[in-house]
Amino acid sequence: MSTAGGADDGPERRLVFAFYLTGHGFGHATRAIEVVRHLIAAGHEVHVSTAVPEFVFTAELRSPGLHVRKVLLDCGAVQSDPLTVDPLATLEKYHQTAVVPRESILRTEAEWLRSVKADLVVSDVVPVVCRAAADAGIRSVCIGNFSWDSIYAEYIMAAGSHHRSIVWQIAEDYSNCETLLRLPGYCPMPAFRDVTDVPLVVRGLRKSRSEVRKDLGIAESTKVVIFNFGGQPAGWKLKQEWLPDGWICLVCGASDSQEVPPNFIKLEKDTYTPDVMAASDCMLGKIGYGTASEALAYKLPFVFVRRDYFNEEPFLRNLLEHHQSSIEMIRRDFLAGHWKPYLLRALTLQPSYDGPTNGGQVAARILQDIAVGKKCASDKFNGARRLQDAIVLGYQLQRTPGKDVGIPDWYSLNGTEIGAHPIIENTEKIKTAESCCEDFEILHGDLQGLTDTMAFLKSLSGLTGNELKDSEVQSRERTAASVLFDWEREIYVARAPGRLDVMGGIADYSGSLVLQMPLREACHVAVQRNHPSKQKLWKHVQARQLENTGVVPVVQIVSFGSELSNRAPTFDMDLSDFMDGDKPISYEKAREFFCQDPSQKWAAYVSGTILILMTELGVQFTDSMSILVSSAVPEGKGVSSSASVEVATMSAISAAYGLNITPRDLALLCQKVENHVVGAPCGVMDQMASACGEANKLLAMVCQPAEVKELVMIPSHIRFWGLDSGIRHSVGGGDYGSVRVGTYMGRKMIKCAASDLVSVSSTSDAPAQSDDYKEKGRDVLKSEASMEYLCKLPPHRYEAAYSKDIPETITGGAFLEKYGDHDDMVTVIDPKRSYSVKAPTRHPIYENFRVETFKALLTAANTDEQLSALGELMYQCHYSYNACGLGSDGTERLGNLVQEMQHRKTPENGGPNLYGAKITGGGSGGSVCVIGKNCLQSAEEIAEIQQRYKAATGYLPIVFDGSSPGAGKFGYLKIRRRRP
Repeated sequence: MSTAGGADDGPERRLVFAFYLTGHGFGHATRAIEVVRHLIAAGHEVHVSTAVPEFVFTAELRSPGLHVRKVLLDCGAVQSDPLTVDPLATLEKYHQTAVVPRESILRTEAEWLRSVKADLVVSDVVPVVCRAAADAGIRSVCIGNFSWDSIYAEYIMAAGSHHRSIVWQIAEDYSNCETLLRLPGYCPMPAFRDVTDVPLVVRGLRKSRSEVRKDLGIAESTKVVIFNFGGQPAGWKLKQEWLPDGWICLVCGASDSQEVPPNFIKLEKDTYTPDVMAASDCMLGKIGYGTASEALAYKLPFVFVRRDYFNEEPFLRNLLEHHQSSIEMIRRDFLAGHWKPYLLRALTLQPSYDGPTNGGQVAARILQDIAVGKKCASDKFNGARRLQDAIVLGYQLQRTPGKDVGIPDWYSLNGTEIGAHPIIENTEKIKTAESCCEDFEILHGDLQGLTDTMAFLKSLSGLTGNELKDSEVQSRERTAASVLFDWEREIYVARAPGRLDVMGGIADYSGSLVLQMPLREACHVAVQRNHPSKQKLWKHVQARQLENTGVVPVVQIVSFGSELSNRAPTFDMDLSDFMDGDKPISYEKAREFFCQDPSQKWAAYVSGTILILMTELGVQFTDSMSILVSSAVPEGKGVSSSASVEVATMSAISAAYGLNITPRDLALLCQKVENHVVGAPCGVMDQMASACGEANKLLAMVCQPAEVKELVMIPSHIRFWGLDSGIRHSVGGGDYGSVRVGTYMGRKMIKCAASDLVSVSSTSDAPAQSDDYKEKGRDVLKSEASMEYLCKLPPHRYEAAYSKDIPETITGGAFLEKYGDHDDMVTVIDPKRSYSVKAPTRHPIYENFRVETFKALLTAANTDEQLSALGELMYQCHYSYNACGLGSDGTERLGNLVQEMQHRKTPENGGPNLYGAKITGGGSGGSVCVIGKNCLQSAEEIAEIQQRYKAATGYLPIVFDGSSPGAGKFGYLKIRRRRP
């Protein structure tokens, strides 16, 4: 450990440094203190501008040369708890903090920098000050292991691209910076023009291990774990039995009111954490730069709990794991107190970091040189490195979640550097069916010529043998998958596609006819069942069983592609967790169970199928289960990624357990997974299309509740495409749910009005009409008063009897007071919220008519008039979505681009090639469906729309083109590893 007191050979004159520090966490502050300490020791003056409390600096560094100025210029990440970031709240807060007052910030900071006569601006890593420094004519330098543009880019993927301009502005601000002093464990940071790598910045020790233990009254032989989750209040109730016998836990950042058991010790707020870390045997906490760098420096085994949307975490984790310094504790085990197996395993680690830790001194010397005009020697591969960073970040933004991404092999570091390793390896492309069957016998089923299924089998074969050992860098998901199956036993494989909503959309839950096309992109699920005593178990599962109940049935799941979003790639649970005595647990308890760990909430879509089968069909699962999920259906695009996962999983489980479930019934069961276990209020069309669809046909289905009317062959002269807007769609989102509530409110209002009209028609005061007409009118009204599905009401009846009395909006409280409940099992009315009613009520009534007309037109003569009419129906649906509040800037832009293509006149052709477009699925982002001629010119115009959309928004839409069979048509594969 280097403890040098200052920057050697500093300049004679006293320099003034303006050091801006993000308010996100104390890790930035602790490393900044080390740099500031060396600058002040060299005789310079440092002005720190930050929202971090002043005592953090003055407790460690007292000098007349240090000035701390409280100012808020960014917001970091908004956390709902120590382990979870709220992406949308973060982007909105940054907008209010740094975007709205931007001009004022730039003016104020430029004036202040001139007033203190700053020689150099240093930023860790506040974006706007780089621009302010340029405005003031002062050079600037950034220091860090990540930048906010790369972090927020992922938040935009989760929260929607309406905040995309924030990322571009941040990158533009960083480009004013002269150089980046890059710390180990860094993320891709392509915004910086020049990069200089510096060693770990680590605080030095003040006391020896024995001195610290003596002060705390802890014997040398006692095992000690330091509990270090930063300063975010958590409210966790710690329990004595969570620690191995004889252990002591030292708790950092505990509140004054927090009570701890006798084997836990609350550390004082001014405790010097590095000394305590060096005196401990392991650390339990979250990964941040401060904890990671000091754990490496002091060779302290680090048991960490994964956090959501902390996108620098995977890179720091790579750094820790490269030096054998860390293991992950699953969040569910952390919250439940199953700590012992992880803490005992931590003691077996042999941390190996022996690199330099004098980054504070090195950084201070470089800053001095830059301040006096010297040119620092930067990485000679900066141009290539910046290109690499841009490519990796681009792949992250453009990726298809769940699909292997071809990040170039050369984005890996040489043997002397540790940083951003490739996130996922390339999968070998499959050319023939024979090549994928070399390793497996297919005992049942048919590949049906599906290249994605061949590729999935090839990826399975890559998990066996020695291929994993030969790879220097292996994704955690594939490492976990390699020990998931017993390759001597049968494995069952199912496949379920996503779907393109051609017509019908959100009218499904109102009983509409819908037309759905199964996509080429699909989800594959492999399932194997084993007796619990023969099941291969991951180490922490083994430890949990030994500690608790012994051998019990478990489910272990691996999801390929999860780590691209920093989601936990694995999930496991005892099947007894689904039992309450001798009965399955309630769906409400299941939702609570899966919400415990947001990084593993995805598992509800997979293991939720098990609970549904237990509850609805009485299936008893006594065997353990291994499940591998690999989906090429991108999330948040409005193409039913969740339905494809549910349908593929339940199909594979049904095959493995010999359950004979029809595709229709399976779809209805999968809808229950989404409604009751996940808690998303979707209709059934997504699951039906995935389960019952056929290639190159539209599934025509009446959602009352799920009756397949027919499979309509797509005429050979017509083609459908999906275009992704880049704005994330979520069925669980507020807009979708509030529109559904408004629709059910409208239905209730119509039923009540019909009941009133029945009463009126029965009185003597009714207008004079023939008895026959009166009787038929009463029958119609009685039918409408008991109407189960809103789509049973024809448009003319709606306009004639009810339209004028449906309000545009109503508050939840006013509705409940007048009508009682809205009679929807999967949504709840918020009394304080105002709901749109008229547009959501009108939409499904007219949409059902539009879909029936669309279906009839598909069989009409092949004319331009046919295509124009079909396109017009899609446009009407599109604008009806907008009226409901389910539009978005992106889907509107795509719709307008299609219209521009349709109506432009060119000498080359006599008419349009594209004829219509509409928002798909639940709306509020996602994709649009486009109809056009099945010709080369149409495909060229789709490509042109892609490029024009990218030019306007910076996002290149994914194109969905092609169809494939549904899960029912595919059936299942039963495979077994060929014996050598």
